[in-house]
Amino acid sequence: MLVRDAMSTVVLTIGPTHTLRQAAALMSTRRVGAAVVHDPDAGGIGILTERDILISVGLGQSPDAERAHDHTTTDVVFAAPAWTLEEAARAMAHGGFRHLIVLDRGEPVGIVSVRDIIRCWAPVRQHVPA
Repeated sequence: MLVRDAMSTVVLTIGPTHTLRQAAALMSTRRVGAAVVHDPDAGGIGILTERDILISVGLGQSPDAERAHDHTTTDVVFAAPAWTLEEAARAMAHGGFRHLIVLDRGEPVGIVSVRDIIRCWAPVRQHVPA
């Protein structure tokens, strides 16, 4: 199975000046665990995850004052739609992260998460009547 078969095509893109609260609200509304941060001044895209927001709040930082660019991972590993799920899982395990931005011709077309991969690999649970 390939990344294109498992990835979410809902790609939330935010700017670097969004507050963490704004980012969290958008992520919650879209039911996604990561946002692509597009920062034309920094020369590219990064990723902000629910874990990044949690770490900031846990440190006592204000989600209304903290900006996405201060918590964005910019040394991102990108996946291609044609990668196998094994390649994606290996990249995640090697890098210690749970989300990969999927690029096609340099543009974000999806995000694949550990959860997406597990959903594809785990057997489908069937309801058996009692």
